[in-house]
Parts: sequence; structure tokens; C-alpha cells
Amino acid sequence: MHRNTMLMIYAFLNQKGGVGKTTLSIHTAAELSRKGRRVLLIDADPQGSSLSWSNCRETATFSVVGMAKATLHQEIEQIAADYDDVVIDGPPRLAELAKSIIVSADLVVIPIQPSPLDVWEAAKTIDLIREAQIYRPSIRCCLVINRRIAMTAIGRDVRDALDELGVPVLKSDIGQRVLFAESAITGETVHVQKRSKAAKEVTKFVNEIRRIL
Repeated sequence: MHRNTMLMIYAFLNQKGGVGKTTLSIHTAAELSRKGRRVLLIDADPQGSSLSWSNCRETATFSVVGMAKATLHQEIEQIAADYDDVVIDGPPRLAELAKSIIVSADLVVIPIQPSPLDVWEAAKTIDLIREAQIYRPSIRCCLVINRRIAMTAIGRDVRDALDELGVPVLKSDIGQRVLFAESAITGETVHVQKRSKAAKEVTKFVNEIRRIL
């Protein structure tokens, strides 16, 4: 696969559903566009949640397209020709599509919720990434704790468990905040309240994943 070396591709994947891949994908694309980047969000989940969100938008600061195809890695260079960054919202449980997304990506971000079940399921996604790294060693990956509930010990306990997976865990957790759901209803992001804790967490998170690359 020929790649434009200036293009950065971030993929959000987890074999487990309901971990917040779509929310983080949308907010990453929004934050990157706020930084002046030309951003394309690819909805590679057959459920089409990112596309549904984009249909509710009144104004668009980045592009959203649907492409839940296992040939994504073969077509992404052409699709992304006019962009600085691509964010891929990946599906759960579809191994062939997930493999295509992984091979396409510079960085695979694995969101997990702070629960033991999510830790076990994350290991399956990491296995897919390690298989892909045999053919493309430059692929990076990391874990992010999403929907963390403040003032509880479970987030710390899960972080300790994640260390055993041998993959970097981001310092920037994303909290369980109502604003994420409220803003999604109208096709917006938490950036509508720029000084909110949610918006600050998103900025910190995106800054951290950009530093990885």
C-alpha cells in the first residue's frame, strides 16, 4: 500500500461494542478540525452511527463518508487525497473489516470502559494489531479509558490490569459526562461548551494521540 507520508490516519477499534468508538471518533475529528486540519471521518461500522450523527449537523467542519468495506486499506489513499487527517470509526466483531482498518492506520486507538470484561475483550483487538504489525511494523496502538466515573477506584484498578497487555495506556481518560449524549442529539460535539470538562478532556486526549505520531 502506497501512503502519503504527510497523511495521518487514526482508527478507533475494539472487538467489543458499546465502548464509545463513535463518540471518540467524532470528537477527535472535530478537535483536529479546530486545529486547522483538513479532516475526513470514515464511518466503517455497518451500523452507520457517525453518518447518522453527521446528518443532524447544521454546519460541517469536517467531512464524513461511509465505507464499511474490507478493501478499505486498498482505497484509502485515493479517498484521503485531499485531507491532512483521517479518523476511522471501526466496527465491533467484524474481523476482516477490522484487519483492513488496522493495516490502513498509523495509530489504532482502543477505547475501553473501566470494567474487567472490557480488559479481556481489548486483548482480542490487540492480537489483530500484532498480526498486522508483522506485515507493517510502523502501526502504533494505544488504549484509552473511556466513560470513567469520577471518584471511584475502578478506573485505577483497570489501569493496573491494562499494563499487563503490553500496550501503552493514555494518561488522558475520558469521563462519563452527560454533555457527550446531549450534544450528539443535535449533531454537535462537546465543543459547544468550550470551557466544559468534557471539551477540555477531548483536547487533552487528542493532543496526546498526536504526540504518539
